Parts: sequence; structure tokens; C-alpha cells
Amino acid sequence: MFDKIKNIFKSDKEENNVTHKNAPKEVTVPAHKIGPKSQDDTTTYVIIGASIAGVTAVKTLRELDKGAKIIVISKDENIYSRCMLHHLISGHRTIEGINFVDGDFMEKQNATWIKKATVKEIDPNNKKIKYEKDGKEEELAYDKLLITSGANAFVPPVKNLREAKNVYPLRNIEDAIGIKEQAKYAKNIVIMGAGLVGMDALAGLVEIDGIGNLSLIASEDRILDKQLDVKAAKAYEDKFGQKGVKIYKNRMASEVLIDEDGKVKGINLGNDEIIDCDLLVVSTGVRSNIGLVEGSGIETEKGIKINEKGETNKPDIYAAGDVTGTGIWPLATKQAEVAATNMAGGEAVIEDRFEFKNTMNFLGIPTVSVGFITPPDDTYDILTYTDGDNYKMAVIKDDVLIGFIAQGDISYVGPYTQLVKEKIKVDNLAERVFELGYSDFFKIKEDGQFEW
Repeated sequence: MFDKIKNIFKSDKEENNVTHKNAPKEVTVPAHKIGPKSQDDTTTYVIIGASIAGVTAVKTLRELDKGAKIIVISKDENIYSRCMLHHLISGHRTIEGINFVDGDFMEKQNATWIKKATVKEIDPNNKKIKYEKDGKEEELAYDKLLITSGANAFVPPVKNLREAKNVYPLRNIEDAIGIKEQAKYAKNIVIMGAGLVGMDALAGLVEIDGIGNLSLIASEDRILDKQLDVKAAKAYEDKFGQKGVKIYKNRMASEVLIDEDGKVKGINLGNDEIIDCDLLVVSTGVRSNIGLVEGSGIETEKGIKINEKGETNKPDIYAAGDVTGTGIWPLATKQAEVAATNMAGGEAVIEDRFEFKNTMNFLGIPTVSVGFITPPDDTYDILTYTDGDNYKMAVIKDDVLIGFIAQGDISYVGPYTQLVKEKIKVDNLAERVFELGYSDFFKIKEDGQFEW
């Protein structure tokens, strides 16, 4: 056990600096080697998408191949963090304020950026892509291609929902701008979906002075049901309730009511329970944006299938980020670094695929959720600890920590994350899970020295 957790006690500084949904961290790519490249052997790298995975790939490729031609093509004309869109809604940040790189990043990396363009086709046999920009179709050749086209908001097939006006997802910067503008005039705003994105939208809206009535529809018995247990969720529910938010739990929309102009005017929750609504935010999940690979022969499931090197089944085509089905920022970053390293002739693999960690801070309550917090059966132990506003919950099976929640005081979360991630067995864990310290991972050698 001691060898497995030798590096478990890293600084918890990043845990205390709370940023919703795992803001970007430094990620170390496994050791790699780059083969020699002649000066006149210029490689053309094409990257589809300009979010965190695409930007990370640009930086990595430029570090490894100084003379390469790097071309980025994206629908977006801005680089921004989707995790920060709610700050744009609240007015706490500007568009420039949610950019996670310098404004001249592409210029500094000597990369060509084709903005506001839509990829229509990928041709692996001829190593070309077709895209549309300003109504014109263009072709672009590549030597190596990286697909980081992200994901699209999923709008469920609720009656009238997909046709109604004044209905927005919260996925892109245009969505946030539209919500912010419509919120100025809306009297009754409803958020459909109480996951992380829905709570982001609510957190942004509730901060606007003079905002209209706010309602949240949660399909389960609590908000954030995949990240929080009932008690941790209640801390947020109560806090939002104090702000005037009405939460409808265990409810699902059966129909969106529209007026003669096609604008949303209400949400039917079934049994004739109607919520007045003139602005609806839909946050019911995302789907990987894999439409652009149709007909290319690139294999997909929920997302584009990749191996540990970031390679697809087609030569010289790689993928990273949400388009592969990955849902968190750090893993998208790692995938992009690994893929770019291999594209440039290096050797790297994705060694860490752990993505079951979420960090959030709504209305001043910091919370970290790690692993699986809802056991599938009664063979798991669930333990809780409360000290004032500080709360911890642990899910344990056979002396292995399966899930962990820390709310309020989130210091020392790093070791618990490592325990969950590495599935480390700790003797009598249920008896001392909230009292673990450094001494639990030391032993004394025969000569009196301490070792892990």
C-alpha cells in the first residue's frame, strides 16, 4: 500500500483555490522523444476546434515542431472557457474576461486561425477537409489532423421545445449573450435541468439586479444528483431559496406552452401543473459533435473512438476533448497534449483517465465531489461528518474509498481524491475515514527510519 500512495500528499493549494468544474491545471505529459526533422520537411497540422483541447494542441505542437504549419478552423471567433459563461450572464466578466489565453495567442504561436467556419466533410483517403465560410465551400489539405470539435447541447424531444422562441441552451458564448439580453425583459425565467450547467445558469441569473422570478426544474429528488448527496445538495437548495428561487424536484416537463408568436409562455409539468415562463434555459446534457465525421469511416460510439495515443482508426487523424465523450477540462487537456505529441513524432500515452471529480462554488459554498456518491446497493458503507457548515460524506466498500464529498472546508481533499482514483485499500477505513493523516501512510523500518 505504501508504494501506491507515495505521492498522495501533494499540496492542496489547488483544492483551496476553488474554480467550478476543474479549471485548467498544469499537466505533465509522459516522457517522449522527438525524431529529427529536416528544415525543408514542413508538416501541416490542421486542428478542428478552438476550445481548451485545440488550444492546448496548438501550444504543444509549436513547442515540438518550430517550423510546422499549424491551421486551426473553428465555428467560434473567440477563445473562452465554457465553465465561465455564467459569469458573462451575471455581468461579472466580459467576453475578454473569460478568455483563458492571451488575445494574441494564435499570432504568438504562428498559427493560422480560420474563424466562423463549419467543417462539412473529412476525407481521410485524400487527407483533406471541406469547410464552409461566408457561404463558400473551401478545401484544406493536411498531413496530420486533430479533431477537437467539442459537443453540442442536447435538447430533449419535449412537445414544442425545439420550435419555441426565447429558449436557450448554455453551451456557447452566443447562448450566454442571448440569455443575458432576454433576462432584462423576462418576468418568469425557468431553468430546465439541475446538473452542473443548469446550476451555472441559475448562479449567473440570480446575481442580476432586478431579475424576474426564477424557477428550476430538477428531475431527481435533489439538484446535482450525480455529484451530491441529499444533505450537500440541500445546502445549495436552501441558499438559492433564500434568493427567491423556486425548485421543482422530481419533475419533468411534458410540454412547452407557446403563444401565437411561437414564444414560450409556460411549462407543463404534468397533472395540469403549469409554470409561467417567458425565458427558458435548457440544460439537459450534451452530445459529442460527431456529425462532421459521418461518411469518413472514423469510428464512433458516443464520441469518436481513440486509443491511448489519441489516435482514431484512420491514419494521421487524432481526436481529443468532448468530441471523444470526455466531459471534464483536465482530461481534455491531457488528451490534447498526448495527441499533439504523437502527431509531432513523439511518444506519449494517456495514463490518467480519471474524470469523476467536480469542484464547485455556488453562492459562497465550496464543494468537491470525487468518485461515485450514490451506491448501487446496500453492500456499501455510507458515512457522514458534520461540523457547523462543514460537511463530509464517504462511500466505502471493502476498505476502499469509492466516493467522497467535502463541503465548506475542502482542505486535504487531495489525498482522498488519490484514494478514490487509485482504489487504494486502507485497513479499517470506515472507522477512521475522516481522521486520516500523514502518519497513516508511514511505517518504521527496523533501523528506526520512517518510510512510505
